[in-house]
Amino acid sequence: MNAVSAIKQYQQVSVNSSVMGASPHRLVQMLMEGALERIAIARESMARNEIAMKGQNIGHAIQIVGGLQSSLNIEAGGEVAENLSNLYDYMVRRLLAANNQNDESILDEVSGLMVEIKMGWDAMPDAYKH
Repeated sequence: MNAVSAIKQYQQVSVNSSVMGASPHRLVQMLMEGALERIAIARESMARNEIAMKGQNIGHAIQIVGGLQSSLNIEAGGEVAENLSNLYDYMVRRLLAANNQNDESILDEVSGLMVEIKMGWDAMPDAYKH
């Protein structure tokens, strides 16, 4: 086993351990962090003209945003959850456009939106973190 393979295995075990012990609130934070990371990697790949890597990471970001959207409870969350669902839908459409148009500024836009959502999520009072 080479060093890169060993590092990847260690990272996977570390991620799996983090997920196993995480609260639902922390899991959502981890998904948001994952989306931001994938968008950043896609942006770097776009700048280096690494088309396959760009597409793969945008695809992963879209899956994560879709997962965040599907985890919303519209009935319990009301207007806030509905607005978030609409925003996630917009973000997916913009990620697709960024991929098709090879446009870094669209990735920056989506990343900025995710940062805003994450800041709100991170600031949630402890009483709601269950």
